[in-house]
Amino acid sequence: MKESIKKYAGLGVCLFVLFLAVHYWETAAGLFRMLLAAAQPLILGAVMAYIINLLMRFYEDRLLGRAGGALGRIRRPLCILLALASLLLILAFVVWMILPELWASVQMLFSEVPDLIMKYVAFLEEKYGIDWAFLDEIFLKLESFDWKSIARNVLEGVGGAVGAAVSVVGSVAGAVVSFVVALVFAVYILLGKEMLARGCMGILDTYLKPVHRDQILYVLRTFDRCFGKFIVGQCIEAVILGVLCILGMMVLRIPYATMVGTLIGFTALIPVAGAYIGGIVGVLLIATVSPVKAVVFVVFLVILQQVEGNLIYPRVVGSSIGLPGIVVLAAITVGGGVLGIPGMLLGVPIAAALYQIVREDIDRRRQAKTVQPEVSAPVPAEAAASGDAAGQAPPAARPKTPARKSRAGRRKK
Repeated sequence: MKESIKKYAGLGVCLFVLFLAVHYWETAAGLFRMLLAAAQPLILGAVMAYIINLLMRFYEDRLLGRAGGALGRIRRPLCILLALASLLLILAFVVWMILPELWASVQMLFSEVPDLIMKYVAFLEEKYGIDWAFLDEIFLKLESFDWKSIARNVLEGVGGAVGAAVSVVGSVAGAVVSFVVALVFAVYILLGKEMLARGCMGILDTYLKPVHRDQILYVLRTFDRCFGKFIVGQCIEAVILGVLCILGMMVLRIPYATMVGTLIGFTALIPVAGAYIGGIVGVLLIATVSPVKAVVFVVFLVILQQVEGNLIYPRVVGSSIGLPGIVVLAAITVGGGVLGIPGMLLGVPIAAALYQIVREDIDRRRQAKTVQPEVSAPVPAEAAASGDAAGQAPPAARPKTPARKSRAGRRKK
C-alpha cells in the first residue's frame, strides 16, 4: 500500500510540474534566464577551472609529483600559478605575433587610401572622360541647406552616441568584473577539488541507489575523458597547423606570414571551420599588398586544409576521441546553429561522449544476447517410452544405487 501511494504521488507531482511548465512557460523561461545570467560568472569559473586543471595536473604529476617538505605543502598553489602563467604566456605570444603586423598593415592601408582614390579618379577621367563639374552643383546645393537645424540634429545624435558609449563602457566594466569573479571562483574550485568531489559523492550515496549512482559516475567520467582528450588534441592540432601555414607562406614568399599563420593557428581551435575564419582576415590583408599573392594564399590554404583534415586531424584529434568524420561535421553544424562559436567548440566533445556511451551500450546488449543459458540434452522418445506406467524414470535416467547385498551374505554376517 505504501509503495503504491509513493508511486502514484510521484506521478502526480510530475504531472503537476509539467502542467506548471506548460501553462507558465514564459514566466519560467524568464526566471531561468535571470538565474542563468546571475550564475554566469560561476559557470565561466567552472569552465576555466576545468581548462586550468588540465595543465595543473600535468605540473602536479610530471614536475612536482614527488616533491616533499615545504615544497610539497605548497604544491597545489604553485601548480595553479604555473598553469595560469602558462596560459598568460601563450595569450601574450599570440597577441605579440598578431597585433604589431596588424597595426602596421592598417597604418599602411590608411596612408595609401588617398593615393589610391586619386589614381582611381585619374583613371576614370582618362578612360571614360568623366567630367567632375557636377560636384560644383552639389556644393552649391549644400550651401542652401539649413545648417543650424542640421547642427542641432547632429548634437542630439552626439548625445545619443555619448549615452551609447557610456553603456559600452559599463558593459566592458561588467565583463571585467565578471571575469575576475570567475577567475577567483576557479581558483577556489582548484584548491578544494578533492573536498568538492567527496561532497558530491556523499550526496550521490545518500539520495541515489548504488546502480543509479554508478550510472551517473560512468556518464560523467566519459564526458570528462572526451572533453580532456578533445582540448589537448585540438591545441596540438592548432599548433601544427599554424607552424605549417607559416612555413608554407615563407616558402611561397607571401607577406604577413608570421601574423597570418599565428592567426590561423589560433582560430583553428574551432574545429574544421576555424582556419577559414582566420584565412578571411589573411586574404584581406594580403590583398592590400598583392592581389595575385592573395589568390595564391587562398589556393595554399585550401590545400593545407585538405591535408590537415585528412591526415593530421584524424590522427591527432579524431583518433583520440574516436568519432567518425561525418559525426564531427554534424556536431559542428548543429552546435554552430544553436550556440554559434561556443556551440562549435562544445558540439564535438559532447557528440564524442554520447557516441561512446551509445556504442558501449550497444556492445553490452549484443554480448548479453549472444550468451545463452545452458540447456540439458533432451531425453530420447524411446528411452522415455520404456519407463513404467507409474511414472518411473526410464533406465537411462534412473539414478544409480549401490547393489543390494544378498540375503545369504547378510545371514552369514
